[in-house]
Amino acid sequence: MDTERPLTTEKPTVVIVGRPNVGKSTLVNRILGRREAIVEHRPGVTRDRKTVEAEWQGSQFLVVDTGGWMVKGDELDDKVSGQAEKAIAEGDVILLVVDASVGLTDEDARVGELLLQVDRPVFVVANKVDDSMHEHAIWEFMSLGLGEPIGVSALHGRGAGDLLDAVVAKLPEYVESDDERINGPVLEDDGRPRLFAVAIVGRPNVGKSTLFNQVIGADRSVVHDRPGTTRDTVDTVIDTRDGPVRFIDTAGMRRRAKIDEDTEYYSAVRALRAVDGADVALLVIDSTVGVTHQDQRLAERVDAAGCPIVVLLNKWELLDAEQREDMTRQLGKRLHFIGDAPVLRISALSGKGVHRLWPALADSIADYSRRIPTRQVNDAIRRAQAAQPAPSGGRVLYATQGATDPPTFTLFANKELPSTYVRYLERSLKEAFDLGSTPIKVRVRRRD
Repeated sequence: MDTERPLTTEKPTVVIVGRPNVGKSTLVNRILGRREAIVEHRPGVTRDRKTVEAEWQGSQFLVVDTGGWMVKGDELDDKVSGQAEKAIAEGDVILLVVDASVGLTDEDARVGELLLQVDRPVFVVANKVDDSMHEHAIWEFMSLGLGEPIGVSALHGRGAGDLLDAVVAKLPEYVESDDERINGPVLEDDGRPRLFAVAIVGRPNVGKSTLFNQVIGADRSVVHDRPGTTRDTVDTVIDTRDGPVRFIDTAGMRRRAKIDEDTEYYSAVRALRAVDGADVALLVIDSTVGVTHQDQRLAERVDAAGCPIVVLLNKWELLDAEQREDMTRQLGKRLHFIGDAPVLRISALSGKGVHRLWPALADSIADYSRRIPTRQVNDAIRRAQAAQPAPSGGRVLYATQGATDPPTFTLFANKELPSTYVRYLERSLKEAFDLGSTPIKVRVRRRD
C-alpha cells in the first residue's frame, strides 16, 4: 500500500473541465473503457454534471464530466459554466482539458486563472496529440502556470495510461468502511451496491430537471426553458428514512419520427435504459398541455418495463377549476391502463406538493420488495379459481412467491393455462394483496 496517499472511506473524485468541444466526454469514455458520455463533434452537447465510477490499476474513484466552461454566453451557457465551477469545488483532482490542435485560447486562459486559485492538484491535459509529430504543441500551455502539460489522444488512447498513473498518485486511497466489509452491500450483477432507483421521465420541457433539483435540494441539473436541455442521464443518491434512493434525471423523450439528430437519439436510448433499470418511474406531465399521445406512449413504455409508475401533474397551480376537472378526465381516459398508480398534483418550480412524493415512493418501495407468505398466496389463488374456473380443466395446484423486486409468483398447473386466464390470476393477486400500482410477474410451470 502506498503510505504517501491518505486513506478515505469515500471514493475520491476526478473532475474534468475545459471549454466546449475539446474532448472532455471522449476522455471520460476513454477512462471508463466504454461509451458512457455522449460525444458529438460540435460544442455544447454536455450540459449537466455527470458522475460515473471508474477504476485504474485497482484504485477506485469517481469521474465527473462537466459542460463546456465559457467566458461569456447566454443564460443557458452561464448555467452550464456554473455547474462546472461547482464540480471544481468538490473535486480531489482537476483535469483541465485543452485542444492541442487549436492551441491556447482566451477561454483556456480564463479557466486556467480560475484553477490557479484551487488548492488541489490540477493537471493540464493537452488532447488530440494523435502522434509524436504533434507533441511539441503541448508546450504552449505551460503559460497557464499549472505545471507541465500531459499530451494525450482521448480518441485513440495515446498517453491515457500515463495520465491515469499521474492522477491516481494524487488521489486519496479509497478503502471500504467497516460496515461494508462486515455486512457487505447488496450488489448488482456488475458488483456495484444495489440502490432503489427512481427514474424521472417525460416529454421535453415538462419540468423534469426542475423537479430533480427540487427533490435533491441542489442545482444539480441545468434548468432552462429551452426544450432538450438535458442530453444525458444524471443521477444522485439521497438518504431517506427508507434507505438510500438513487434519483435519475433523464432526457426528454419524443416520438422516433421527431428525433432528427444523433445526440438526441443517444439521449433517448440512455433514458429508456434508465427506465429499464429503474424500480419506480416518475412520469412528469405538463398540466397546462394535458395528456398527450406521447405521454401515453411513454406510460406504455414504462409499464412494459415492469416498474411502478407515479404520475406527477406539474404546473398544477396554473390551472383553473374547469381545467383541473378536464385534466382529471383525461387521466382516466388516456392512462387507464396503468391501473391505480398514484397521481400527485405538484409545482416543481415552487416545490408545492412535492413533499407528497416521499410517502408515495415509500409505499412503492415497500410493495416492490414485499414478501407474501406461501399460504396466503395459495388462498388467493383458490378463491380466484373458485370464482372463475379455468377453461378445459386447467387448474393451479400450488403457488408460491419466488422473488421480490418486483414480486414474482410461480404457479404450478396441471396443464397449460390460456394467457387470458393467467392475466386474470395476476389481476386477482394484485387485488388480494393491494398491489394495484406495483407490477408483478407471474410464471406458470406445468406439473404432472
